[in-house]
Amino acid sequence: MANVHIHSSWRLKDSEVTPESVYVNRREFVKRVGGGAILTAASSACGIDGQAEAQQQGPLDNIPDTPTANLYPEAVRDPRFTVGDRHPGISTEEVVATYNNFYEFGTDKGGVWRNVAPFEARPWEIEVGGLVENPGRYDLVELERAFQLEERIYRHRCVERWSVVVPWIGFPLAHLLNKVEPKHDAGFVNFITFNRPDQAFGQKTQTWYRWPYYESIRIDEAMNELAFVVTGMYGHPLQKQNGAPVRIHLPWKYGYKSPKSIVKIEFTATAGPTFWHDLQPAEYGYYSNVDPDVPHPRWSQAQEEIVGTGDRIPTLPFNGYGEWVGELYGGVVTPPGDVPHAP
Repeated sequence: MANVHIHSSWRLKDSEVTPESVYVNRREFVKRVGGGAILTAASSACGIDGQAEAQQQGPLDNIPDTPTANLYPEAVRDPRFTVGDRHPGISTEEVVATYNNFYEFGTDKGGVWRNVAPFEARPWEIEVGGLVENPGRYDLVELERAFQLEERIYRHRCVERWSVVVPWIGFPLAHLLNKVEPKHDAGFVNFITFNRPDQAFGQKTQTWYRWPYYESIRIDEAMNELAFVVTGMYGHPLQKQNGAPVRIHLPWKYGYKSPKSIVKIEFTATAGPTFWHDLQPAEYGYYSNVDPDVPHPRWSQAQEEIVGTGDRIPTLPFNGYGEWVGELYGGVVTPPGDVPHAP
């Protein structure tokens, strides 16, 4: 998100990065015993109480219990989406779990995972309203079971010039839109996230932000096959610090356009407001497509740094997904009038 500059101190030491082989072995373990049962089994075996367990939990232990945990190890990877030539491989889960922009839980990227324990991510419902034929409250478990979960390797590009590659699990946003049936005059899809200051100290202490977080995209963007409803990662349900239990991922846009922990989706005839644009309209546009040729007013977007490696690579238009989404904007990455703009 915005307002945080990259400093070299965020880089992880090689010794702190989990090898991909560990991720694979962890995934097999989840498959055998069931994702939601891992922490319970471990704490029972060690004979520790709830308070001691909370103190000993690490960054990979924030997976909320869910009756659908068994679906995630079985999710089939979509072969159309790959790491790409620029990245060395899938980012390790420890990197993705310990470097997070999630202001609801604080602005320290390396500390978000420590602050999410009070957050109750299950059970969960999504309220759908506005210009749709089938408004209502949809139980997330029912949605997970109704749609075939799949795994997609997506590149994630932050507006702050860092990137990761994540094996997300979920279903196309278009599936949900087809289920709720937007009306003919619905032109935009708006997302609203949770607002629980008692469980998210960032919401309680950072009162200058207009909580809850909110975002908006055009309905044709939402129907694009890249637009993804994410409920899992690395073979198991989402970690809390990564947006549990449900988030949106739009890989061709800067990361702040992919809201986390959403509770409401509203369909409207006109564009809804967006969180960062309302706060700093000169810096954050409505479309916010990744564009190396359009600098943020305070830094260039021509390069990005891969978290956990220190490698710098050139930024690609639409984050490299131009063949999927370029036609949505007439081949123009940053539509006229969108901000930020070059001086």
